[in-house]
Amino acid sequence: MPSPILPISSHPSSSASAATTVVKAKIDADPSATILISSKFDPEKAIPITPVLPRASSYNSTSNVNNNIVSFANNHQQRFLRTSSDSSLALLADETPRQSISREVGHVAAETFYLSGLCLKLLSYLGVGYRWITRFLALGCYAMLLMPGFIQVAFYYFFSRQVRRSLIYGEKPRNRLDLYLPKISQGTKPVVAFITGGAWIIGYKAWGSLLGQQLSERDIIVACIDYRNFPQGTISDMVEDASQGISFICNNISEYGGDPNRIYLMGQSAGAHIAACTLVNQAIKETGEGDSVSWSVSQIKAYLGLSGGYNLFNLIEHFHTRGLYRSIFLSIMEGEDSLHQFSPEVLVQDSNVKPAVSLLPPVILFHGTADYSIPADSSQNFADTLRRIGGKAESILYYGKTHTDLFLQDPMRGGRDEMFEDVVAIIHGEDEAALAKDAVAPPRRRLVPEFMLKLAHDVSPF
Repeated sequence: MPSPILPISSHPSSSASAATTVVKAKIDADPSATILISSKFDPEKAIPITPVLPRASSYNSTSNVNNNIVSFANNHQQRFLRTSSDSSLALLADETPRQSISREVGHVAAETFYLSGLCLKLLSYLGVGYRWITRFLALGCYAMLLMPGFIQVAFYYFFSRQVRRSLIYGEKPRNRLDLYLPKISQGTKPVVAFITGGAWIIGYKAWGSLLGQQLSERDIIVACIDYRNFPQGTISDMVEDASQGISFICNNISEYGGDPNRIYLMGQSAGAHIAACTLVNQAIKETGEGDSVSWSVSQIKAYLGLSGGYNLFNLIEHFHTRGLYRSIFLSIMEGEDSLHQFSPEVLVQDSNVKPAVSLLPPVILFHGTADYSIPADSSQNFADTLRRIGGKAESILYYGKTHTDLFLQDPMRGGRDEMFEDVVAIIHGEDEAALAKDAVAPPRRRLVPEFMLKLAHDVSPF
């Protein structure tokens, strides 16, 4: 029986909604495969001005003259970025397959060399510890068991015409995002801005390939936002990158067939934490005086958090016992003094921040009850807190599901994926035609044999 889904046609009211926690049982699901190109851009030539909001309802301008000046400069920047990207695409279109492969190999080699340096730096933080070493070995076994699925998804990512890879959204390293476009281009599509997980250390935009493929098959555009990881950056850098990526999507997605009035923000694991921090920080900016913004929380239809942690004070010791040592975690989060600022559950209870809660969109949090990486209480407590102070929030729990079951094993299993169907039902909640198509959508094919999925469930380090 489908779970009750929170209405998302409007933003939260000032009164708290009734508490709702849904416990779901197991089911099945699946995916398929596809990609595109990466455009070159010289960040030195970019004009460092934020784009103009397509909807001015949340933008606090000081004067019409200033608005006109900023609008002109921003339009110039957007035109420059598009021209750079389009010209790169035109050049790439003339490449032979051999030239294209050679370019990709060169790009991968350069990225590998760069990431190797970051890994060595990370090792200097980690030192020698049995917890993270055993987790790393378990991760290797886990990846081998799911390799049949990873290969198919990678083929989709690199060779599908429906994927636009590495679009530039900012000037900083890794300010790139991937777009997954539906095959049917008629009409505007709802959009999911997705921030991947990875323990704030190994996050990468391609981790969202499976979700991007699945949702694009249901006529939903997905934008997977990359961001700087530790030690390349700390949490404030990650939030800054996420905000810039969301801004790019809000202001440019209509050029790719997306509906700027139907944008959903979604994150998984560490990405759910980063996305929640970004959303709350943006709401705080909008309640301040004189703070300029390049996007608004009013442009986000709903926030969908998958297996996220929202109170860092409750997670420090838990992460330490699982191999993400206290010293490293505090380095990522910029010290103990910053934990309050980057704990959305704690931050929204601050008397100075509470007015921002009324600006937040509906919040729906998904979590597995068998999640040992981030306990399900993290989502339940955040939803309860938001409701208590006047926000709209709901937590949906899936019985017996681990941290990776919901995001990887279930989609690779084939058939129907319960959490995926819940997400699609939220996004298509006001579109009767889309809901009718979802009801008759064929079940997805299996990517990995069942015995390998069960073994992966048992050895998963997450």
